[in-house]
Amino acid sequence: MLATTRPAPRAWHGVLLMLAWLGGLALLQQCARLPAPAELAGLLLLAGLALGLARLLPHRRLAYRAGLAALALALLAFAQGAWRAEQRRALELPSAWEGQDLLLRGRIASLPQAVQGHGGAAGWRFEFEPEPAAGDPLTSPPPLPPRLLLSWYGEADGPAPALQAGERWQLPLRLRRVHGLANPWAFDHELWMFERGLRATGVVRPGAAAQRLAAAPWWALLRWRQALRSAIQAQLGSADAASAASAGVLAALSLGDQAAIARHEWDLFRDTSVAHLMSISGLHVTMFAWLAAGLAARLWRRSAWLCLRLPAPLAAEALGVLAAWAYAEFSGWAVPSQRTVWMLLVLALLRLTGWRWPWPMCLLASACVVTLLDPWAIAQPGFWLSFAAVGLLMGSASDSAHAAGSGLAKALHQTLRQALHGQWVATLGLAPLTLLFFQQLSLVGLLANLLAIPLVSFVITPLALLGAASPWLWQLDAWIVQGLLGYLEWLASWPLAVWRVPVAPAWAQLLGLLGGALLVLPLPWRARGLGLLLALPLLWPAPTRPGEGEFELLAADIGQGNAVLVRTAGHALLYDAGPQVAPGIDAGQRVLLPLLRAMGQGRLDLLLLSHRDKDHVGGAGSLLAALPIQGLLSSLEPAHPLLQGGPPAQRCERGQRWRWDGVDFELLHPAAADYAQQPAKSNARSCVLRIISRGGRAALLTGDIEAEQEALLLARGGAVLASEVLLVPHHGSKTSSTEAFIAAVAPRLALVQAGYRNRFGHPALQSLARYQAQGSQLLASPSCGAWGWRSSDGAWWCQRERERRYWHWRDDGPAADEAMGPEPEPGGPAYGF
Repeated sequence: MLATTRPAPRAWHGVLLMLAWLGGLALLQQCARLPAPAELAGLLLLAGLALGLARLLPHRRLAYRAGLAALALALLAFAQGAWRAEQRRALELPSAWEGQDLLLRGRIASLPQAVQGHGGAAGWRFEFEPEPAAGDPLTSPPPLPPRLLLSWYGEADGPAPALQAGERWQLPLRLRRVHGLANPWAFDHELWMFERGLRATGVVRPGAAAQRLAAAPWWALLRWRQALRSAIQAQLGSADAASAASAGVLAALSLGDQAAIARHEWDLFRDTSVAHLMSISGLHVTMFAWLAAGLAARLWRRSAWLCLRLPAPLAAEALGVLAAWAYAEFSGWAVPSQRTVWMLLVLALLRLTGWRWPWPMCLLASACVVTLLDPWAIAQPGFWLSFAAVGLLMGSASDSAHAAGSGLAKALHQTLRQALHGQWVATLGLAPLTLLFFQQLSLVGLLANLLAIPLVSFVITPLALLGAASPWLWQLDAWIVQGLLGYLEWLASWPLAVWRVPVAPAWAQLLGLLGGALLVLPLPWRARGLGLLLALPLLWPAPTRPGEGEFELLAADIGQGNAVLVRTAGHALLYDAGPQVAPGIDAGQRVLLPLLRAMGQGRLDLLLLSHRDKDHVGGAGSLLAALPIQGLLSSLEPAHPLLQGGPPAQRCERGQRWRWDGVDFELLHPAAADYAQQPAKSNARSCVLRIISRGGRAALLTGDIEAEQEALLLARGGAVLASEVLLVPHHGSKTSSTEAFIAAVAPRLALVQAGYRNRFGHPALQSLARYQAQGSQLLASPSCGAWGWRSSDGAWWCQRERERRYWHWRDDGPAADEAMGPEPEPGGPAYGF
């Protein structure tokens, strides 16, 4: 590196300005809407006034001048970010074109990922760049988003055709706007899509209209990447789980193909705190740049002619950044890789100035450049994890490092000492952020990373790249990967390998972040002890619960299906477990388990499955495997797989009652005689549960009963149906919610749990009209997200309104019936650094 001797001028004033920039962008990402043009003009005017006033102040008022300049920069950051967000939001699909059949031409713009749809149909998920439509503007579709996320599933007559990245296709499509699930403390799928410029999703329609127009050109980078992925899969095969897992890891590390790693492996990597290593992250890009720079410096110094024209340190630095860019580009130019490339470029340019820049200023300058190019990065966990990791390592550098000495033993000792110090700092310093973002902390992470970081960085990743020239290296690499996986599985099997905590209040989160910094900075041990005390509320928060005699409901946003959590002062019941989206993907593991853990609900006293339909029991298997559940109540047949080897199971029957913490529970349907009949649909045996607080507020959960079962309930005693809250029967289908039933229940709030633009057309317009005629307030999960209600005061909330951001879906009108596949979701973890 180029040596510097001069201190940077007014470095800390620059730190203030850069913090102002980041603060302005961070404030923007908390906005529920973007400013109107008049408001934007006002912000720019205010920024100009602050900047002008700063210039008019005398130089001795340096603090005031710096403060006004910081205010101006924060306003400018907010304004330019809002303008760019408005430009991107304008690219979304017009709501009038949702559900319309379109015939588009375009290019496959990403590596196709193998997926499974409803019923296990194999298919592909890929990004698509449509070409501008030619023809009559009155009949052609409007300008479409420049990039779409599509799914293509096989049909009964055959699988979807093999796709190659870079090919041109003509495809019959049915599109919809981006709409993700909205649950508390959950991954924000809509932000993920917004940041990547994917402003619509869709499915390829069946039929003969799909045509391959042209193959990918030989020089296309995407074609080379897919050829390399195919070569890895061909070399390693997928006959057994170990080979498939190894192939997925090598594809992820060489190509950035995170979706190649199965969900089971991702869970293992998260539980052992090595998930950041299994994608093309900042660590890999930095390592590649460091190796390239070291090799370039050695070769450059061999030529006196080159050294006279450009010093070797400068040449090595430039070539290292260039190598990092090339590696990031070949691996898919993922967001974590982009952040690292810009960071390395900024650091190189700062060193070229000849000034000695303080490490906080270098780090902040890199963050400002990253957010200038990608304003939405600041809202992603990976941004904070990556910059926090680098900052902690910079700030905690020990001044008492041993002086360099001769001898291999001393060199190895120093290297080991630095590695342990770095791991200790990263483990402690990032623990508060990890708990804040993911509500879990791997207690074996230090042991896992001590082996995984050097092995992945210096052995597995280089061999994965060199395998492109010598494929036999992939087999050797696969054996090493399998050994690492075995080691990680052994660590994950330890008792208390993962520490999970509920979400802490905001004040505990702030104290925890401060405590984590104090623990790793080179401070006296008294200060570090204070850091541990500050972190305790984050490590052991006390979740809130209903009072004695009261209960609360939380209807999770799980798409098409039912899943309602009922909590009293000391007990918890889950009514249904949501749908199975595809084999291996269900609401239990995608939504309910993370939600329950974030709430501090580590066990269930009762799992009540209303009936056997997949949209009600699809997630139950994941819950039974991951949570201690004390009892199972259902209308399932005795031979059903969910009743085998699980918690004590009982059949639900009318008349069953119990009391928890002063709250009464009663089953109203089915009666014992109903099991003797053979109903045409399993809906007829849906368990109907009524819950009553000590103060008399009631909620009625009805499953998928239809008009016939509603009539039975009325005949057996309609007076007991009256409830303030009603889970609308059968998702609001036209075969349920009769006028007599609605009148008997007389709900103040009626909730429909259904999927966005679901293929069943739920809720039906005639059913909605009957609730409106009764005077009930109707809420639907596609527009509400997760819904919560408490019996103590009858207050309720919708997640989409409580945590609304400007990039979130907006209700622009009624959704028409539409046959769509499962909502596309990103593969791999929601973070990388």
